Amino acid sequence: MWREMKTRELTATALMLIACAAPAAAQDDGMPQGKRPTVSRDAPPSSNATVNLINLLVKQGTLTEEQAATLVKQADDEAYVARQATRDAAAKAEGAEKKATTAADAVSPPGTKRVTYVPEIVRKQLREEIRAEVMDRAHKEGWASPGKYPEWAQRIRFYGDIRARYEGDHFPAGNAPLQNYNAINTGSPFQEDNSAPFNPYLPPSYNVTQDRNRFRFRARLGADIDLFDGFTAGLRIATGENSSPVSTNQTFGGNGGDFSKYAVWLDRAFIKYQPLQDVVASVGRFDNPFWSPTDLVWYKDLGFDGFAVQAKHEVDEGFTPFFVGGAFPVFNTDLNAGLNFAELDLSKNVVPVKLPSRDKWLFGAQTGFAARFDPETNLRVAVAYYDFTNVRGRLSSTCVVYLASDTCDTDLLRPSFAQKGNTYMRLRNIPDVPVPAQTLNFQYYGLASDFRPVVASAQLDLTQFNPIHVILDAEYIWNTAFDRAAVSAVAVNNFAPTADPNLQGPYNGGNQGWLARLTVGNKEIKHLWDWNAHVGYKYLESDAMVDAFVDSDFGLGGTNLKGYFIGGNVGLGENIWSSVRWMSANNIAGLPYRVDIVQFDLNARF
Repeated sequence: MWREMKTRELTATALMLIACAAPAAAQDDGMPQGKRPTVSRDAPPSSNATVNLINLLVKQGTLTEEQAATLVKQADDEAYVARQATRDAAAKAEGAEKKATTAADAVSPPGTKRVTYVPEIVRKQLREEIRAEVMDRAHKEGWASPGKYPEWAQRIRFYGDIRARYEGDHFPAGNAPLQNYNAINTGSPFQEDNSAPFNPYLPPSYNVTQDRNRFRFRARLGADIDLFDGFTAGLRIATGENSSPVSTNQTFGGNGGDFSKYAVWLDRAFIKYQPLQDVVASVGRFDNPFWSPTDLVWYKDLGFDGFAVQAKHEVDEGFTPFFVGGAFPVFNTDLNAGLNFAELDLSKNVVPVKLPSRDKWLFGAQTGFAARFDPETNLRVAVAYYDFTNVRGRLSSTCVVYLASDTCDTDLLRPSFAQKGNTYMRLRNIPDVPVPAQTLNFQYYGLASDFRPVVASAQLDLTQFNPIHVILDAEYIWNTAFDRAAVSAVAVNNFAPTADPNLQGPYNGGNQGWLARLTVGNKEIKHLWDWNAHVGYKYLESDAMVDAFVDSDFGLGGTNLKGYFIGGNVGLGENIWSSVRWMSANNIAGLPYRVDIVQFDLNARF
């Protein structure tokens, strides 16, 4: 009988304790179910003290209306859950009380009196068990926070950033014309002046004499999606004046002017699989999988198409080796690529001529380690090897050309995108045939060197003055496939200047490069008054790396450049910061070229 008495009184007391322990926000304010209190600077007094207090803080300017609305929704959600917990607890207590009463009445003689005692530890245990049960049910059934996104939407995380930039490009006196091979290779072939009839037009060239001021912006919006069993996916769109792999900048007024709308490009689209904590496989278009502390070799915003695997494992405390490998198609031959003439087959039928595949690939592997010698000293070192296949130009078979629209069998080896700096060669073997009509020397240009660079990278991070970091970055590149004699024999640029502008000196391109940089300050700029500053020197010879994939800002992009750079960042608020950079670049080989660039940025991230 004592047990039945104790059970009935215990459940009733637990119900009373739960009601008393609920927060003030959980009390029913008499509002209809589902109706929420609102926040306004002119809102009348509410029967809910919490809402009244929030309204008062809004009037005093302590809170914004958006912040206040968020607080009201949070309080209302918590109250909703607490009310549901109270109802469930009451129902359970009532059922338990009825069972206990029935059992007690069945075994107790008339006139029996009961003495109630519930130990505090039992009361606490009851409160926690009932609350946990109700919250678990709330989360499973989706009513823990009314109005919350459905489960599938909660697995999508959106992110993005916007950058506004002023850029001043300043050219000192003494620069020589710099031929724009990319403009030729992505357009009509150029008729060289040794052909007949004489071509009165100069080849397209870069601006190297007239200063320019540009206002530019960049906007990116992406989403990461959690799928299942280690699978994730991602998408990102970005602005850009064209499909350049190294720039998403858009110049104000640069898309036809007159406030014309700007293009948006698919910048990322990938699927990732992470079967283990330290192993990730990616396929699609994704961020650079190789660790690169500087932009000597890879521009920081470059996206990679293809497949990559990344793995790391801490073999000892503070020592973590890592490995990256991948295969990436750089260019895929058009399915119907062919020449614009026909020939007879063995059956004497006229058939079109199709070209063999000239697909270009990048294969890469990188290995290294991260070491933490003590809480204030971190070192990371890596060595990578990259193999670009089919990127070097080849002289075509004998190709008779009469029109700019004629094609030759190695035209597909010309770069589909380039910046500037690499050494070029002629692709077309056009004979001088005067009859029955004069052939014309319409030329395309290909890279004169193969590219199989070895890259060594290192970063030393010192945090003795935490949160201030002192970071030393260094990177070195050596193109092992470069053959100076072979390149010099076919080169059409990167010759040393001479006193006579009509004569060329010896070929003076190169295959090495290095960069050193010192950064002091916060490692990341996230909060108000976070800051850092950097200074460095860059030296990158003409054929150390394919110029299409290196930094697009220093020297206005490309290889064959050397010079200093300095800059800094300062936080203006949460995820808002400003930046300034000054870069001074000079040509290493070829004709004189120099440019000084200043950039002021305003950045926001969300």
